[in-house]
Amino acid sequence: MPENDAGGARTIFTDTGIRRALMRIAHEILERNEDPTNLYLVAIPNGGVPLARQLAANLREIASSEPEVGVLDTTLYRDDLATRSERPALRETVMPAEVDDRIVVLVDDVVKTGRTIRAAMDALMDFGRPRAVQLVGLVDRGHRELPIKIDFVGKNLPTSPGEHVRLLGATGGADGPLEIVVLPEGQSLESARQGGSEAKARTMLGGAA
Repeated sequence: MPENDAGGARTIFTDTGIRRALMRIAHEILERNEDPTNLYLVAIPNGGVPLARQLAANLREIASSEPEVGVLDTTLYRDDLATRSERPALRETVMPAEVDDRIVVLVDDVVKTGRTIRAAMDALMDFGRPRAVQLVGLVDRGHRELPIKIDFVGKNLPTSPGEHVRLLGATGGADGPLEIVVLPEGQSLESARQGGSEAKARTMLGGAA
């Protein structure tokens, strides 16, 4: 069940739930792909990085074969670059192996419109011609604007378009804790967390204003 913050943020996926979902997804990947040695996990930063690394560790545990993990920045392939007043900052791309004739599994944390996934596929094709591209989305919000289908889903989460869904704790490592939180429309993560802390403090002080 979701955990409610007094500040408005709702935790809908705890670290334990995320790890269970990633283990299930690892089994599903192996069921679909008979040769695990041909898998190549490619993370979409920032949130996809710790998820891809955890998936790689899970696949090693299950199949005794750990796929390589790449990180692919999609910034220059976004379809809104011409409409933005400021150029977004570039993020690191690390592709340690060729993608030609590999089964590339793109890994993202939250999928909504599908535009980031489209940008990721465009960026991927600059590195070669994979045999197939499959998609892992830890959370699927819906609200598609492009015909993008997720192959392996951790959690389907109905949300309103104005809400924000964030993976927290995504520092680039496979260590937790991670969580998925939902923020109301118009509220930043900082204000939600601050509001929750102030409410807890008032409770500890016996409800003093």
